[in-house]
Amino acid sequence: MATGNGATATTNSQRTATVKRVTKETNIEVTIGIDGTGICNSKSQIPFLDHMMDQLASHGLFDVTVKAQGDTWIDDHHTNEDIALALGSALAQALGDRKGIHRFGDFTAPLDEALVHVVLDLSGRPHLSCDLNLPTERIGSYETQLVEHFFQSLVNTSGMTLHIRQLAGKNSHHIVEATFKAFARALRIACETDPRRAGSIASSKGVLTQQ
Repeated sequence: MATGNGATATTNSQRTATVKRVTKETNIEVTIGIDGTGICNSKSQIPFLDHMMDQLASHGLFDVTVKAQGDTWIDDHHTNEDIALALGSALAQALGDRKGIHRFGDFTAPLDEALVHVVLDLSGRPHLSCDLNLPTERIGSYETQLVEHFFQSLVNTSGMTLHIRQLAGKNSHHIVEATFKAFARALRIACETDPRRAGSIASSKGVLTQQ
């Protein structure tokens, strides 16, 4: 199935999708299994992002695989962006028509002094509101400005409305890790099926995708 922007995707009935994105800057393959057990195999060339993918998988109980080759000799920007674009596309493909899901997710995660609140809506409408105050420019070699760009890229292709609010925190690593943990838990809630819906779509419009 063609997805545009240099990406292709394959899906199955198990709410799993693989997206391959190939450009002159990167060669990316991302797989997500929504109904997984938290298995992560991320080889992104960006160590801190691999750590965050592990948080996403572990706390969302998603199975996540990332294989990436990118122009990291320039910087991590293109690889960070294209992984997020592929991940968002894979999530959208795995969700399909989004029948029966809760749609909304809300979670607040602490990590020591840091506290981050994430609310999301699998509405089909991409929007990001990100309010993080990261006191350092880098976490290891990872530029902290790439965090917001990661989530912007992800919402653009997943069709998600995402609000991130930092409630407390002084350590950049703690703040970002709390963000990914809260995001993972909120996304898990939103993706889970609602038995009372009996497969119907959680929208008065009757649709949660932009097609």
